[in-house]
Amino acid sequence: MDWRSRPFESPSRAEIGGYVDRVEPAVLARPNREARSEANRYAAIRVTNRYPAPPRRAFDAWLDPEVAGRWLFATATRPIAHVEIDARVGGSFRFVDRRARETIAYAGQYLEIVPERHLVFTLSMDPHPKVVTRVTVAIASLAKGCALKVIHEKLPRERASYMEGRWTGILYGLGVTLDSISAPFHHEQE
Repeated sequence: MDWRSRPFESPSRAEIGGYVDRVEPAVLARPNREARSEANRYAAIRVTNRYPAPPRRAFDAWLDPEVAGRWLFATATRPIAHVEIDARVGGSFRFVDRRARETIAYAGQYLEIVPERHLVFTLSMDPHPKVVTRVTVAIASLAKGCALKVIHEKLPRERASYMEGRWTGILYGLGVTLDSISAPFHHEQE
């Protein structure tokens, strides 16, 4: 049974103990040559972490523009310069990162939003705006806090290792941001 067709299950002990880094073919087993070629071009990665914050705060951090700009696609030394988020199914987002010699934009559309549990969106990045990938964020409640799993699919295989490292850093930034937020915040999705 495909993971998308079943409800989110609690992550395994190995997953909540730290980051899980798997690179897998995006297309697993199709008999024709074209599908095998596609499987060789694309990969999927999974990165998981747990946080002492309740699921609601972890979920809201993805959709609140002020909070998301502090950690999503940002680095410790460079917050995102511009953030636009239309937090609804069919809505879009755009994060602009200005560096000394270049500007990088991260853009996408929200495909699924299930508060506190699940978020799915497309993602494209400059300088490759025609490469559109799919990101799923699954959040599970734990006795103390939550576990969060990011699954990034349809990545060009040559970018999978780089994006795995980026998501590891991004999720670290989420943890730092959640630790620094003392009062709950809310988005207009409620």
